[in-house]
Amino acid sequence: MSINRTRGLLYWLARVLGDVNAVKRGRVGRRIGRRAAGRVAGRGLGKLFRRF
Repeated sequence: MSINRTRGLLYWLARVLGDVNAVKRGRVGRRIGRRAAGRVAGRGLGKLFRRF
């Protein structure tokens, strides 16, 4: 198993555990909003740096 695959698995597991924790605490809406905002910001930065 390669390092990249292991790292991907760990990131996936952390995301799932964060989702479970949000459900337990009743903060699913906040989590969804923050994940969506992070995606939008990441795509925007990606487009910005791709141009240069």
